[in-house]
Amino acid sequence: MAVETETPSAYVNHHMTHLTVGQGFWTVHVDTLVVSSALAALVALLLWLAARRASSETTPTGLGAFIEFVYDWVDGEVGNIYHGNRRFLTALALTLFTWIVAMNMTDLLPLDAPGAVAGAFGAKFWRVLPTADINGTAAMAVLVLLLVIGTGIRSKGAGGYLHEWISAPFGAHPALWIPNAILNLIELAAKPISLAMRLFGNMFAGELIFMLIALLSLSVTRVSAGGVALVGVQVLLGSVWAVFHILIVLLQAFIFMVLPVVYIAMAEEHH
Repeated sequence: MAVETETPSAYVNHHMTHLTVGQGFWTVHVDTLVVSSALAALVALLLWLAARRASSETTPTGLGAFIEFVYDWVDGEVGNIYHGNRRFLTALALTLFTWIVAMNMTDLLPLDAPGAVAGAFGAKFWRVLPTADINGTAAMAVLVLLLVIGTGIRSKGAGGYLHEWISAPFGAHPALWIPNAILNLIELAAKPISLAMRLFGNMFAGELIFMLIALLSLSVTRVSAGGVALVGVQVLLGSVWAVFHILIVLLQAFIFMVLPVVYIAMAEEHH
């Protein structure tokens, strides 16, 4: 979608605006939901195709070999953290890693291309990067929080889980119940907040840097020696940042994969 703006601030504001429906608390970011859901379906399809073709009698090739490599690596990382039956945690970690990588990779698309496609369907705004939306990362973090709480209750029982809230870390004396509960509440709340903010902050910053690089050629209105040089600088800087950004894309997905496993393992520990 062509951006009908000339000033740098207007350009950035345009690309930072979501396609929304609703108002106030009930505002829904349509672009975040559509892109994240579509990528979830795509990742699930690729994993299903790889699993469908897997066979103990043949050596996997192509997609199957790549997915098997990723699965073995994820399973090994989970096994280093959690020493019980890890089938569910490996599935959870694989889902989080592959889905978040897919969402993060949308930041490497040409900056104006997604908006141009959406504009062809009448959308005025379209942010293609779901993980640069705090609503998206917070939703995933809340799901992790629910799994942590559920794991604690399943492992210790409702009574044991609640007893831990008032007895750890300072002891079970009645005078220490409130300090224990406050510290446990802070610790529990910090888990989803840190997960959501870390992923959101890094991807938001990366997206903003791509926008700032794009601004180098925003004022070029005719082909000239200076204009061509400026576009060349933009392409060079954009390419260099894209290569570095791939490391951020993978690292943030790895962190969001590992920390839920750590939190769930901690939730099963008895104090």
